[in-house]
Amino acid sequence: MAKADPSEYDKAMPIVTAHLAKIERAVDGTRASHAGRPFAAVHQALAEALHDEGAQRVVPQVVEELARQISDAATESRGAAG
Repeated sequence: MAKADPSEYDKAMPIVTAHLAKIERAVDGTRASHAGRPFAAVHQALAEALHDEGAQRVVPQVVEELARQISDAATESRGAAG
């Protein structure tokens, strides 16, 4: 097995960081606009937000879990915000 070239890591990290920032913006925006809504609506909105951010290459199971969390979390946070 060949060793990884440390310079490849340095080249890749800005790309990875930018991609993660796109995902975070999509999740944050969907959470702000769709928290507490039904899973299907959240999932659709998240998929659209990821596409709009240019981050549509996310593992489908990750998108589903994020949508589930956004859908479920609102009732908890609204109760705490009171």
